[in-house]
Amino acid sequence: MDSCPCGSTLLYSECCEPVIKGDRVAETAEQLMRSRYAAYVRHEIDYLLSSLHPAERKDFDPKSTREWAESSEWHGIEIIRTSGGGPDDDEGEVEFIATFTQGGSKRAHHELSKFRKVDDRWYFEKGEGVAPKTVVRAEPKTGRNDPCPCGSGKKFKKCCGI
Repeated sequence: MDSCPCGSTLLYSECCEPVIKGDRVAETAEQLMRSRYAAYVRHEIDYLLSSLHPAERKDFDPKSTREWAESSEWHGIEIIRTSGGGPDDDEGEVEFIATFTQGGSKRAHHELSKFRKVDDRWYFEKGEGVAPKTVVRAEPKTGRNDPCPCGSGKKFKKCCGI
């Protein structure tokens, strides 16, 4: 049994394959996003082009897309959030993180993708990388020579700061 790479619990033949092969259209922007991820995993480059909004196709490079897809080991996709993109919408957004290994290095691709429906068919329009969030400390940073906050009486660098 061949599970779908998109992260659903369904078989590939029941989930993304019919969308990729053109037997069924994606009903939502998220379903299109998941099928596009599965297309990268399965090296279905023609589908990546056909699911791209027609106005954006001029910049599509099938050769480099294939090289990237084939040189990567795909680990999974996590949908962070969606906005719009339902069956009755004309626009939608899907924020996701796709993890993969390339050149021996594990990577995460975090993106906010925009989708548009044209003639009852969803298309990927554009994606923007999502920058990591800045970590804000609730308390001031303990310096190396400050007393250790654990209460040991030692300097931080000689106690918990090791």
